Amino acid sequence: MPISHAVLMLTIVCSASVASAVQAPANGTPAQDAPAAPVTPSAILKSSLDTVQQTVSAVKVEKWKRGTVREEAGANIHAILLDLQTTLPPVLAAADAAPGTLSKVLPITHNVDAMYDVLLRVVEAARVSAPAEQITPLEQALLDLGSARKVLSDHLLETATAQEKQMSDLRTALQKQSEAQASAQSPPATAPCAPPPPAKKAKKKRPPTTKAPQQQPAPAAGTVKPGQ
Repeated sequence: MPISHAVLMLTIVCSASVASAVQAPANGTPAQDAPAAPVTPSAILKSSLDTVQQTVSAVKVEKWKRGTVREEAGANIHAILLDLQTTLPPVLAAADAAPGTLSKVLPITHNVDAMYDVLLRVVEAARVSAPAEQITPLEQALLDLGSARKVLSDHLLETATAQEKQMSDLRTALQKQSEAQASAQSPPATAPCAPPPPAKKAKKKRPPTTKAPQQQPAPAAGTVKPGQ
């Protein structure tokens, strides 16, 4: 099923749940406690992103060995800081506003995956050209970001699974409701009428047979009939 269709179905389910939770029970029974607020991507990533920003900001590339490795590392550090300060904040804000919407959370995972790959290249370059005191903080920042990335991925999978279950339950409920309505509207079934017995064919009456009159044999030639 497409994501837009999944989001639409989830919105229907959530709207019905919110409406039923807001309405007060008619019999005066106290309403149940509101469900816990969903976990936002910012809550999962904030600590690791702060560590990455502080660590790469403190890197002194000018103390590294001269060469293309240092130049590439400097460009990668600049790209990470630009992403943290400019690109990522609005994407995180959109995802935090709708943490159960896959179309809003997926861009965060793509962004974090790309940042992890760039930071990994910086760490590998640091092991070749950077002083020892700069390598350890970069490695720790990479570990923190990797752990947060896994937590975000697991959370995204749980969200997708929950949405699929809600859509499946909604589809089942709608199907049962449709079947119940169809059953109520259909007329009661009547026993089929037995077919009429086949008509008996009238026997044809045979016409009476008449015997043909017996003819007397003709007298032989030269025979005198009596009385002559």
